[in-house]
Amino acid sequence: MKKLLIVLFVLLTLAGCSRNSVRRAMPVDRRMEIANQLYEAGKYRRAIDHYEQVVFERSSVHTPVAQFRLAESYFNLARYEDAVFEYRELIRLFPDFREINAAYFRIGEAFFNQSRNPHYSQTETVAAIDAFNVFLDRFPFDARRAQALQYIQDAQYKLLEKKYYNGYIYYKLYDYSASLLYLDEIIELGNRNSLDRMSRYYAARIYIEREDQENARPMMETLNQFYPDSREANRITRIYNRKF
Repeated sequence: MKKLLIVLFVLLTLAGCSRNSVRRAMPVDRRMEIANQLYEAGKYRRAIDHYEQVVFERSSVHTPVAQFRLAESYFNLARYEDAVFEYRELIRLFPDFREINAAYFRIGEAFFNQSRNPHYSQTETVAAIDAFNVFLDRFPFDARRAQALQYIQDAQYKLLEKKYYNGYIYYKLYDYSASLLYLDEIIELGNRNSLDRMSRYYAARIYIEREDQENARPMMETLNQFYPDSREANRITRIYNRKF
């Protein structure tokens, strides 16, 4: 019985090797055709295997397209790290590829899609901004220019959110000097949005709690001037009047 199992195992192994050999021996034109059919049907996982085989054929006329669609397949599967690697390989190996601008844009999108909640590290957010700036420098008249600028704006806002949360956390830890370093950065930008409103509110609270009326009063006044109907403006006015 044991010998029979060994024989079956050997036969199955040989059969598997035979099938793999057949797959490797498939003409590159046919493999590319299958890969494209799978790709167009949204079957990206299966398409990846075929595109990889075509990519190995460095001398094939299909290789640049296979490299691009390999990266696109990873992107569509939300496997962004793999996608970035393959887009960069396309840029390195085929810099004159007709859709090379799309590869640069996709790298920015991939990093942006990987960026985390503002409570966490923003390494990917910074990488996204850098990637989109490279895209804009290289392709200033590309049709995706407006999209790239919007991505950069959204990423920069996320970085501001990170600064606000840092300031808020230090406020809760009673490290007021560290908190003001972050809050003041946002206030100095002069934007009129929720981050500016909340930064002014907590900065005012810090000055009040420090009994620093000289700085507390103008911060309270600007909060009331810029956001007169806000809950924060009404609250800080009550706190200020109780204190002073």
